[in-house]
Amino acid sequence: MRFRKWDNLPEFMKCDEVRVYYDILEKKQMALGLKRIFDVIVAVIMLFIFAIPILVIAILIKLDSPGPVFYRQERITIYGKKFKIHKFRTMVNYADKIGTAVTVEDDVRITKIGSKLRHLRIDEIPQLIDVLMGDMSFVGTRPEVAKYVEKYKPEYNATLLLPAGITSEASIRYKDEDKMLRAADDVDQVYMEHVLPDKMKWNLNSIKKFSFHRDIWTMLRTFIAVLVKQYE
Repeated sequence: MRFRKWDNLPEFMKCDEVRVYYDILEKKQMALGLKRIFDVIVAVIMLFIFAIPILVIAILIKLDSPGPVFYRQERITIYGKKFKIHKFRTMVNYADKIGTAVTVEDDVRITKIGSKLRHLRIDEIPQLIDVLMGDMSFVGTRPEVAKYVEKYKPEYNATLLLPAGITSEASIRYKDEDKMLRAADDVDQVYMEHVLPDKMKWNLNSIKKFSFHRDIWTMLRTFIAVLVKQYE
């Protein structure tokens, strides 16, 4: 998806708080172009490499619990566009109707195979489809559900200047987010008032410092963060 002119942005994004970040990205059109080319090429290669593992995981999910292989929840991406994310289903079917949109550690809705997939972040592999379609990028702000986006502060909408991402600096810092929220009495409230604001600081800082090379470095650090117990 092309980087839009300011006048073509959705009205809710046309504010001074977003303009600061828009002006930064407008000067980095070449890097944004390289980012998209990289996303397409690498997504195609990885889908080819993971074709057989995806098939095996799909069979295991079907054997483990009734329901579809993929979890297709509506999320928000660039310019406020709605799309249905692709993830391996790691919870019981219709889990979002019997709990919060945020998952906590030891969530009773998580299936046996789902627990293993989430631990290794393998449930994210199908998002390669979303990257190929342009709804996501390898690096960018994690896509939120509409009910959270609707409560964004004006500055937070700057994260919608770019496609949502599979990983980010905030994702690395909050890789154990489910553990942090486990003890919360009101998960949604704690997420909106404490977790999301801190994640947004990292997300917005990443836009200020955006570069193609920085994206590559974030991807490498994400791989390391998945392997090590604690991020420093």
